[in-house]
This record gives sequence, C-alpha cells and structure tokens, in this order.
Amino acid sequence: MVEALAFFKGFALGGGLIVAIGAQNAYLLGYAIRGRHELSLAFVFALFDALLILIGVLGLGEFIKHSPNLLTFFSLAGALFLFWYGLLAFKRAYRPVGMQAQNVSSVGRKLTVLLTGLGISVLNPHVYLDTVLLVGSVGAQLPVPQSAYFAVGAICASFVWFFSLAFAGRLLAPLFENPRAWKILDTVIGVFMWVIALSLLRTLWR
Repeated sequence: MVEALAFFKGFALGGGLIVAIGAQNAYLLGYAIRGRHELSLAFVFALFDALLILIGVLGLGEFIKHSPNLLTFFSLAGALFLFWYGLLAFKRAYRPVGMQAQNVSSVGRKLTVLLTGLGISVLNPHVYLDTVLLVGSVGAQLPVPQSAYFAVGAICASFVWFFSLAFAGRLLAPLFENPRAWKILDTVIGVFMWVIALSLLRTLWR
C-alpha cells in the first residue's frame, strides 16, 4: 500500500510538471501532426526524462544545484539553440504548405529530427530543474523501496504523456491539410521557442 502511494505520488508530480507546455512538447506535436518520427521522438524524450529522474532520485541533483557555472552554460546554449529553432519555425510559417508537401519535403531526415529533439532536451535547463532537482529531491527523501516506486511512477508519467501527445497529433492531422493551419502552428511554435529562450537569458541577468 505504501509503495503504491509512492508510485502515484511520483506519477502525479511527474505528470503535473511535464504536462505544462514546453519546448519538447511543441517540437513533438509539430512532427506528430505531420505523422513522421513522432513515436521515435516520444521514446527519446521519455527515455531522457527517465534518465534524469533516476539521477535526481539517486541524489546527484545536488551537484547541478550547486554548480552555477554549469547552469549558466546550459542557459546560454539553450537560449541560442531555441532561438535558432524558433527562427526556422517562422521561416516555415512565412511559406506554409499543406500536409502532403510537409510529409515530403519539410520533415527532415529521422536522425536529424531526433538529434534536434535531443538537443532541445539537453540544452534546456528547465528540464534539469524539473526532473533532477524537483522530482529528484522529493524522491530522494523517501525511504527505500518507496523511492524506487516514486521514480517508476514519475517515469511512467513521462512515457504516458509523450506517447499520448504523439498519438494525439494524428487526430489533428486532417486539420493541417490546410496551409493556413500550418502557418498558425509554426508561428505559435516560433513565438513559444523565443519566449523560452528569453526566459533562459533572464536567468543570466539576475
């Protein structure tokens, strides 16, 4: 019973953090709607989250917490990376095309798409703050084996969310046969990426 409560506590905390719209979610949704590489992307994002959650629960999050230079590096690199990707989204929005053309010419090779998605994850300090520091710190306070059940719950929440988002994109695909829908989506993604980039830069100015 105690282990089950620890599992659901981890699931609730992990789910509550990951459901908030982030760079990973926006990136995955764009490819899920296109119907290209979405399951592979969902697996990469969930697996990366799982790794960070385990690191945090094992107590290694304290290293990042007390390494301001490391956080500064990730904030600057992440801001530049997200600004670049946002610029690409605005470029697509300037010349939108329908679903068929998107599938043929604009989705990129699978390896490039996955590496870009991994870059969005690795260079985003918010990912570390949420998974390693917040989820990890809560899980690390629980006794064994409750901490293990807590970690599994948080990891399951990550897998459930990313794969749900991947399948949800398929339901929205008919809407995006219209180039105007792509124009709106890519504009929103571009704005969102730039907002996150600015928020990362603000952490450097404090």
